[in-house]
Amino acid sequence: MPIHFTPEEMQDRKDHTARAIAASSLDALLMFKQESMYWLTGYDTFGFSSFQCMAMTADGRIALLNRAPDRGTAAYTSDVTDVRVYVDVDGMDPTVDLREMLADLGLEGSRVGIELDSYGLRAVHWRMLEARLDGFLAWTDASTLVQELRRVKSPQELAYTRRAAELADDAWDVAVDLAGVGVSEARILADMQGAVLGGGGDYAGNEMIIGSGPGALMVRYVTGRRQLDPVDQLTLEWCGVERRYHAAMMRTLLVGEASPEHRALLACEEAVRPGATLGEVFTTHARVLDGAGYQKHRLNACGYGMGAVYAPVWTDWPMIYEGNPLAFQPGHVFFLHMILLDFDAGRAMTLGHSVVVTDGGCTRLSRSDLDLVVR
Repeated sequence: MPIHFTPEEMQDRKDHTARAIAASSLDALLMFKQESMYWLTGYDTFGFSSFQCMAMTADGRIALLNRAPDRGTAAYTSDVTDVRVYVDVDGMDPTVDLREMLADLGLEGSRVGIELDSYGLRAVHWRMLEARLDGFLAWTDASTLVQELRRVKSPQELAYTRRAAELADDAWDVAVDLAGVGVSEARILADMQGAVLGGGGDYAGNEMIIGSGPGALMVRYVTGRRQLDPVDQLTLEWCGVERRYHAAMMRTLLVGEASPEHRALLACEEAVRPGATLGEVFTTHARVLDGAGYQKHRLNACGYGMGAVYAPVWTDWPMIYEGNPLAFQPGHVFFLHMILLDFDAGRAMTLGHSVVVTDGGCTRLSRSDLDLVVR
């Protein structure tokens, strides 16, 4: 089984989760987030695109319902032994199978938590499940129960994250070497992804983001490639990934002088410390950029959590925005990004990297400097 943590760490996660379920006055938790399933058992799949559910009781029993293609996936990647499979057939309702599984676990008449805020629970399936559970058991939203347990990273998780940051740096080195007049975005994109995969890493939770010219302001992946002009701008946002753990970076290669987002990023690093809130870091970001006259061009968030995540995005919870009261703790990992988009002038400037919160502040995971690269 390619579980990437010791049996002791995996059991510790299960014990913490069972205690959290009981402390929430629940008899069980129904998980639809792939991130929860991976963290708890090692189960590693994109099968959440179809209906699947992992149930854990307050006394620590775990059962998984999925489709036939993922029976082998569960056996190969996870420590789950109770795996049920529903049959694909026209007009099927997998919530019937889920209710039977819950009944086998003795949960009829119980109170369970459900991860409602999940890409793995589509509205059509939720309507079916809600009707199926009516009169069978009581439920409440428990979308953040495992999410909170995942926030503080273990030493092994941090080791994977640091390796992911090394892969991100490797990809940046490739981009710097390649970028130049007449070079295709496709070549840069392919070689950056190749640096991550060639280094033993994984695909990220979403596509690497690349855009030049007017596309540099998109900060989203879009289809269609162009070649770099003699005077151009190239915005890149990408992740190194190791064992699903992400470390993001962001840069704009641009002809010109250093911009104020360099100062904003350093100020935000200084503000990240245990006990400080995410909202306070955003205030620091806004103060520096607004003071330089860039309020109109900045975004309303300046970072987010990093962890072991799945498609459709590599963004992990929580996000750094105005007024967010959540506090930093040692072991948290965040991506800090400074983004200026001047749509009037058609110019972009971005800068970002990942940090880990320590007892005394935060440590930058990237080895790359913040100098503006001109090619």
